[in-house]
Amino acid sequence: MKYMDLKDRISEYVDSHIDELVADVMELIGTDSSRSEALPGMPYGKGAAEVLKKGMAIFEKYGFASKNYDNYVITADMNGLEKGLDILAHLDVVPRGDGWTVTDAFKPVIKDGRIYGRGAIDDKGPSMAALLAMRAVRELGIPLKKNVRLILGSDEECGSSDIAYYFSKEKNAPMTFSPDADFPLINIEKGGLAGRFSGRFEKAPSGKARLVSFSGGKTTNVVPNKAHAVVEGIGPDKARETAERSAGRTGASFSIREQDGGIRIDVEGRSAHASTPFMGNNAVTALLDIITELDLCGETAEALKKLYSVFPHGDTDGTAAGVKMSDELSGDLTITLDILEAEDGRISGVFDCRAPICANKENLYDVMAGKLKDAGLFFDEGVKMNPPHHADGNSFFVRTLLDCYEVYSGKKGEPMAIGGGTYVHHIDNGVAFGCEIEGIDNHMHGADEFADIDVLAMSAKIFALSIAELCS
Repeated sequence: MKYMDLKDRISEYVDSHIDELVADVMELIGTDSSRSEALPGMPYGKGAAEVLKKGMAIFEKYGFASKNYDNYVITADMNGLEKGLDILAHLDVVPRGDGWTVTDAFKPVIKDGRIYGRGAIDDKGPSMAALLAMRAVRELGIPLKKNVRLILGSDEECGSSDIAYYFSKEKNAPMTFSPDADFPLINIEKGGLAGRFSGRFEKAPSGKARLVSFSGGKTTNVVPNKAHAVVEGIGPDKARETAERSAGRTGASFSIREQDGGIRIDVEGRSAHASTPFMGNNAVTALLDIITELDLCGETAEALKKLYSVFPHGDTDGTAAGVKMSDELSGDLTITLDILEAEDGRISGVFDCRAPICANKENLYDVMAGKLKDAGLFFDEGVKMNPPHHADGNSFFVRTLLDCYEVYSGKKGEPMAIGGGTYVHHIDNGVAFGCEIEGIDNHMHGADEFADIDVLAMSAKIFALSIAELCS
């Protein structure tokens, strides 16, 4: 490495400015930047536009040349030289969710060396760690021959149309990393299938044991932790007995109460990222387990029974659906039913499948389409497979990043494969690089999300040395 002599100087700079990083992260967390209804000039809603405005103010505060791309993304440049490195992060977040105990999701607090709040680790904290790294390189006078651009988007959690817009106007740099995953480094990301489906059915007659409505899940990349259904023609005792048996099978909790129009059944499970569904407890499939046993009449209830045979509770590898597969490079397929709605004879839902490199249209898309068709359900228009992403693990770019990681972490760095798709999934020579580390559960996408301040500081040091090595 050319710049090992910078190790201590970078550390001193970051450590002396870490309070500014913390303040900037907390300022950003204070805005609910989850996607909302589009408004004029605000493609992802008011909150997303507001957080980009705050980000621009932070860029300008530190004297970076910055630009707002129509409230899709904002950028900060190190210099005006040719493109060298893009650092791609995001300021949007998943919705607040339930179960927060340390603080409210959008009222950040510091406790035990951690910043708590929605977006602390995904991805507002890492975004500011990257900015502090750029400041360190600039203020330490490290000469660069190429530009470094920090790109902060506002739609990563809901499809990344923000970055697609940006790249319709700009070319990507020859190297890109995103601090939106794990250390050491991720160079392989599974392909996937975001399976939006729907169907219409004859409504069951009133007065019979029937399903009135079913609702569970809000976000396509989160295992749902809550779901509820309303049934009629079923007594509360039968509903409770059925739910108790189901709870024994699924481990989810439930509540039963009478209301106008029938019996409401609420189920609570545990959230998790859709790339690791086995770490959660899916409330939607737990509720389907109850509904399937209640012996309800009508086409809608029958369709849900068939759907449950495809997504039985606890099956996260596609065994029941007939799509279980694995390969040496990218690992196992995962699948989870994240959203399900049923009312007035219509069923709609979304499943999230993360597929290894061996997956293709024939062994995944066509199989799932056939299983849904058996239940009277069909993929929505535009649903298609997302190809896997693979960057060369032996390239100068990847090996340099891993070397810089080793300098500050003291651990061996090797590239990894994951099931989740990151911001670099469709970018040539793009990798995910930080900021989560093994042994710390940051509760990403869950209640009490946090970022460890020491880890953010270490990340900023790693990023600064990486910039110096790659762009000098």
